[in-house]
Amino acid sequence: MGKLDKVVEAMRAADHYTYRVHFSPEDGEYVATVAEFASLSWLDASPVGALQGLIQAVAEVISDLRASGEPVPAPLSDREYSGKFMVRIPPEAHRRLAIEAAEQHVSLNRLVADRLAVA
Repeated sequence: MGKLDKVVEAMRAADHYTYRVHFSPEDGEYVATVAEFASLSWLDASPVGALQGLIQAVAEVISDLRASGEPVPAPLSDREYSGKFMVRIPPEAHRRLAIEAAEQHVSLNRLVADRLAVA
């Protein structure tokens, strides 16, 4: 595979990551961030420029990681989720939620899932 092919492949892989763009009053520009690479960001005068710059930077990082044999983080969008996770809360909060669930005639799981869905 040639260098150009590797760059194109890395650009395609970079498209699957979780990007956010927001205006930074401190910088006076838009900043793009990517959840899977917490240390990367890109500033630009336009939101589109910030996003394009960061996607290119992510593609370069992916290419470098692959070249050095290091693992490339899996995009959040490509991961499979079971729908289960455990949360530890104080016993008082657990009791309060259990009572509320009983009063609403739903399971504790349903009550918490409904609350998380609107959060």
